[in-house]
Amino acid sequence: MASAVLVFAANDDNRRELADRLAIAVQGRYPVLSKTPLGFFQDEVILFWPLLIQRLDLRAQFPLRLRPETEQELATQLWRPELDSDRLQFAGVSEYRLVRRILDLLQLAAVSGIPVEDLPSILEEGMSEQEGTPEQWALMGEMLLKWRKWCLERGFLTYGIICDLYWRELLADSTYLERWRSRYQAVFADDVDDYPAIAKDLFDHLLDRDIVGVFTYNSDGKVRLGLNADPGYLEKLASRCHVETLSGSRFGSLAHTVKDAVIESIGDAPLFLTGLPATVQSLQTTSRAELLRQTAEVLASLVKSGKARPGEIAVIAPGLDAIARYTLTEILTNQGIPVEPLNDQRPLISSPLIRALLTLLALVYPGLGRLVDRDAIAEMLVVLSSKPSSGSQPKLEPAIDPVRAGLLADYCYSPSPEQPRLLSVESFPRWDRLGHRATTAYLEIVQWLEIQRQQQEQRLILNAIALLDRAIQRFLGNAISLPYDQLSALRELMETAQHYWEVDGRLQKSAQNTSLDHSTVAQFIQLLRRGTVTANPYPVRRFAANTNDAITLATIFQYRASRRSHHYHFWLDAGSPLWSSGGAAILFGAPLFLKEWSGRPWTEEDKFQADEERLRRILRDLIGRVSEQIYLCHSELAVNGQEQTGPLLTLVNTAMPLTSGFVSV
Repeated sequence: MASAVLVFAANDDNRRELADRLAIAVQGRYPVLSKTPLGFFQDEVILFWPLLIQRLDLRAQFPLRLRPETEQELATQLWRPELDSDRLQFAGVSEYRLVRRILDLLQLAAVSGIPVEDLPSILEEGMSEQEGTPEQWALMGEMLLKWRKWCLERGFLTYGIICDLYWRELLADSTYLERWRSRYQAVFADDVDDYPAIAKDLFDHLLDRDIVGVFTYNSDGKVRLGLNADPGYLEKLASRCHVETLSGSRFGSLAHTVKDAVIESIGDAPLFLTGLPATVQSLQTTSRAELLRQTAEVLASLVKSGKARPGEIAVIAPGLDAIARYTLTEILTNQGIPVEPLNDQRPLISSPLIRALLTLLALVYPGLGRLVDRDAIAEMLVVLSSKPSSGSQPKLEPAIDPVRAGLLADYCYSPSPEQPRLLSVESFPRWDRLGHRATTAYLEIVQWLEIQRQQQEQRLILNAIALLDRAIQRFLGNAISLPYDQLSALRELMETAQHYWEVDGRLQKSAQNTSLDHSTVAQFIQLLRRGTVTANPYPVRRFAANTNDAITLATIFQYRASRRSHHYHFWLDAGSPLWSSGGAAILFGAPLFLKEWSGRPWTEEDKFQADEERLRRILRDLIGRVSEQIYLCHSELAVNGQEQTGPLLTLVNTAMPLTSGFVSV
């Protein structure tokens, strides 16, 4: 008799938190397996890979899941003939976006339980003639079938292929389904409004086999609607369950007094809105720079006055650009107020540390001179010469400051397409003015590079991963003293490199040839420079620092997906038009893959209604997650200088104005 319990969560952050709570609650009495839907599908496909080999007559090799950036690059290479032809020309769509769009269509079809062969007909029925022609949709279908076959022949898996294999093969296999009885006795799924359609098919199979099921559904959630979730289809699970309705808000008081008034301000009602409770206040400025400064002042006042702890405050925006993140973080941290950016994903190439290590690779491997310039050399010298200072709070101090690094790059760097080099310090006529500290640091870097270059020529360095590891140990030996974001970037760099060379090895084996090391390194550097890899390694939680008492800084999508609640909300850029989309990109063609799709073309009117429904849902959800006060922070001009006239503007103008630096409760 099975004793294990399978528990699902909508995303990985929720899964970890839920797993921690369950571990404390059950105290080891029951084996609990916690998964996300996509993570579970992946694990099942890998676990039952021998069964899939038999069903599909595949080559016997262990599967390897492609990361999104590698998937993008390999698909682009495979589809090069089609992409270079004039048959796939879409106005305003770059090649990168087009490839991503086609790959997303595969995933949308797979999580919806739709055969990829049916994609052309669905797109032809649901898309207008302005979006594309039947010939283009047919070609996309052929490209995806070609991609699917190519990946399976080499044992490559993507999320789209994983979900396709799961519903088409495993859920159709009676042997697989019958084994559930001996594996799990119950299944619990939290927030199923964010699950893909094939998750409902799985749950139906389990319920048919008398496996106990418990599901939660949030009608104001649906965060991933438009990405890969089908909340309308999952809601039908209610017909097979005993339904209990929970209270709609963790903090009932503010939600009950504000929700109706706020929701009525959307759509046709704003002209009749006469006022809002004092629990909703507005902070308005002309420029966005002034808005960020005043918002930081109000946040600091709220904390320093003792009215709120940092952990009770959240700053939420439809889109957080680098300027807003930096300004708010800098002002608040300088006043001793911690800030926690929620799931802050920035390209690896934005880190000077990563750029310096990539420059190092280009100096060791031959033929990469075109990937290096003098500015990159100067930056590398500054970064690699940095050492932690002494004191209670050590900071990285470069032995070669930017001015000296610039002089060394100008006089001691010898560019060459084949083998760029750093020359001796005497190549700078006034090298005596560099100082002993900078000269010593420069000589150490030059000598280390020469040794690595010689060992690379003698084939004593296995690959670029080994070289990166050497560089980190040599120049960043005290990496434990690095800030968390730099440590995350280093870990993600190594994880990305490990995956990239693993895929490259599989490709070389299947092609029965060996590419030159430097060409693979060049492709790796160019991949990172395109900005497709973000610093978000596993695990992403900060173990060393207590982030429970920090001001949360998040986009609407990030905040709602995290299921957090706070006493105080600051809705930044409240007048932005991005509120109607919730700050989340909707995948191309996503509405056509919902089970409730009518079969008719998706029109602009449909899009408008969907945006309005999403906005109402966002407002209900956010208001249900705040207990004390909402501050609407609005600037007349956006960061690009354009006037902001978003759907919440009437709400901003109706709320009680807040004087800068003064917090009322």
